Amino acid sequence: MRHKNLPIIEKLEITDAGAEGMAVGRFRDIVIFVPWVVPGDIVDVQILRKKKKFWEARLLRIIKESENREKPWCSHFGICGGCRWQNMDYSTQLFYKSKWVKDSLLRLGKFKFPEPLPIIGSPQTISYRNKMEFTFSNRRFLNEGENANDPEIKLQALGLHLPGRYDRVLDLKYCYHQPESSNKIRLAVKNFALEHGLDFQDLFSHQGFLRNLIIRNNQEGDYMVIMVFGEYQPESIYLVMDFLKETFAEIKSLYYIINTKANDSFSELEPILYAGQEVIYEQIENLKFRIGPLSFFQTNTSQAKRLYQIARDDAGLQGHETVYDLYTGTGTIACFLAQNCQKVIGIEQVEKAIDDARMNAIINGIENVEFIEGDVLQIFDRDFIEKNGSPDVIITDPPRSGMHPQVVKRILDILPSRIVYISCNPATQARDVSWLSEKFHVEKVQPIDMFPHTSHVENVMLLDRNDQY
Repeated sequence: MRHKNLPIIEKLEITDAGAEGMAVGRFRDIVIFVPWVVPGDIVDVQILRKKKKFWEARLLRIIKESENREKPWCSHFGICGGCRWQNMDYSTQLFYKSKWVKDSLLRLGKFKFPEPLPIIGSPQTISYRNKMEFTFSNRRFLNEGENANDPEIKLQALGLHLPGRYDRVLDLKYCYHQPESSNKIRLAVKNFALEHGLDFQDLFSHQGFLRNLIIRNNQEGDYMVIMVFGEYQPESIYLVMDFLKETFAEIKSLYYIINTKANDSFSELEPILYAGQEVIYEQIENLKFRIGPLSFFQTNTSQAKRLYQIARDDAGLQGHETVYDLYTGTGTIACFLAQNCQKVIGIEQVEKAIDDARMNAIINGIENVEFIEGDVLQIFDRDFIEKNGSPDVIITDPPRSGMHPQVVKRILDILPSRIVYISCNPATQARDVSWLSEKFHVEKVQPIDMFPHTSHVENVMLLDRNDQY
């Protein structure tokens, strides 16, 4: 057995939950990370890896179950990494997400902050995603006891990559992330491909006809499906696309993409509309937002609404303000705020996102927003401010890596009255706010859960300019 000579620790008490869905125990002042367990569990574990500051282990057996445990409902739990906290009751998940926000601010933030407000949980904890991306593979992950040489075993898969493994795909029987139609579409496509002898891609050589399946949906039950093919085979492409068009009435928008590259990214490739409408729409309050095949849109729609409402409330707009929306994406927050201020300037470097943002403004009849294409680091300078006016409020929603130090410096030079900082990574948010605390103070901390059953958490911080400035 691969692990048989590695050390075992018995009756380890799990005391905390950490990043990446790992749980935490301590042995002689050494931090031990263990997946698939819950704080309060007492377990036997086997040490797999020893590092300078921590050890990594795998679960051998549960000696005593935590009172915070729940029975996972998904048959893929323990293998798939999509819902690592499915065995933890939802109120406990929210507790640890909120704790992670506060711990990050205490550990990494060199500033004072008020007690975080109670985390806002998601009203939907299953079927809450409006987008999923699945991968085809000609050699699926094999469960224990399965033999690849067994002629009865089908090796083709359509599912999700195993955590940290680009070369292994878990063939999904059922996924609870999206509504039922998503499962029906995925399974039907896989079965159709098998029946017609279509090639599933090889993840090592990146060869093969079928590469990816992307399914998007809105709250009205409209679906957009994007098939990604690794080879241009018109007859086979039309065969698959006609099957989807004729089988699923809920598919309102049907695209395909040809990707012959050595990686699965397709944001720079051209989607080809095969049937139906170019976009589907999502309604949030009185606004409509278009969702195209390459559009970015918050994955949990109901929580996106709450997030935008928080940003609007925190901005404290009276109608006369100029607002800058850095990293505006498809302009959803900018459009949301435009109804309450004089004008909004949105900055985004992705060309297709800017196109979507401008269209979102047009379809909602919003005339006091302007979207400018460019890297915030490159174009957000004194000339930009002189041309567009000094902002009263800055909204910033950067990627996980946070803001570049030069962007922070420019905000400190501009000195808006307030900053609303939205982040999916409390650690980099704490770092950035430490820099901003030179001239701003934290007025409010509001965690919000966008991804139930994962360790991810969103956090919104309101910063007000210090009185002396």
